[in-house]
Amino acid sequence: MNTNSIIETVNSLFGNLFSSIDGTIYSALDNITFINTDIINSHYFEKIFGTTTSNGFLLIANALLIGFVLYYGVTYLLSSLGIIQDSIQKPSQFFFKILLGGLLMNSSLFICEQLILINSLISESIRSLGHELLGGDICFSELINQANVIIFLENSSGSIFSIDGILKMIFSFSFFNIIFSYSVRYIMIKVFILISPFAFLSLSTPNTSVFFKCWIKSFLALLFIELLASIILIVMFSITYSSKDITSKLLLIGSLFALIKSNSYIKELIGGINTEISDSMYMLRTFMK
Repeated sequence: MNTNSIIETVNSLFGNLFSSIDGTIYSALDNITFINTDIINSHYFEKIFGTTTSNGFLLIANALLIGFVLYYGVTYLLSSLGIIQDSIQKPSQFFFKILLGGLLMNSSLFICEQLILINSLISESIRSLGHELLGGDICFSELINQANVIIFLENSSGSIFSIDGILKMIFSFSFFNIIFSYSVRYIMIKVFILISPFAFLSLSTPNTSVFFKCWIKSFLALLFIELLASIILIVMFSITYSSKDITSKLLLIGSLFALIKSNSYIKELIGGINTEISDSMYMLRTFMK
């Protein structure tokens, strides 16, 4: 087998791989990035969360609420008898907070649903504005259509080893990072919704309220990634690209990396958790050493 045959085989393999990626991964990425209230409208998810206060996670949360009341009662009694010297909050303050915490706790699914709805409406408005201004859909499916015009393997004399072939490879494999990262975000949003009753319950006592602050910051950060991704996509579509201009191709790749790092940018602004696959794998390798 001569060199030309090897190159043709490699080009054919990578060409089939890129075609497979283009046909499946981008539409899936739109579905997991631009979420709405459908994320919680699942029969099994609602059963796990709890349809009433007597089942699911709500049952555990309400049991903890009773435990908080019992703990406060015992602590207040011991304090009144002088057995413990720690100062505790007044009964009126405690019962007001426990009542408020209980109401928020049992309404946590509705509260999370409204936060997701507001975030979804803002994201949709941003993309609708981009559609009106730029005349095209602001989504990942449309992005691949433009990318294939600008960076297309067959435009480079059929060679994966050309600059266009290398850029196409970077573009396609970078999207694996994005889709896995945004998949982690999708799952973590569902996880944070499930633990929301405990977050609202933690407002009942000063010693546990820090949990709510961490929860709301991380939950909002996960939602805001969608807003930043929408803005980045608008910027990407606003740039005039040319298949003959290497600068526009590099800008396209740079915009792609901005999408990859969107979680880090949100984390630096308001805090939250890290959903980037590269960082997660690094932490996993460090833990296993």
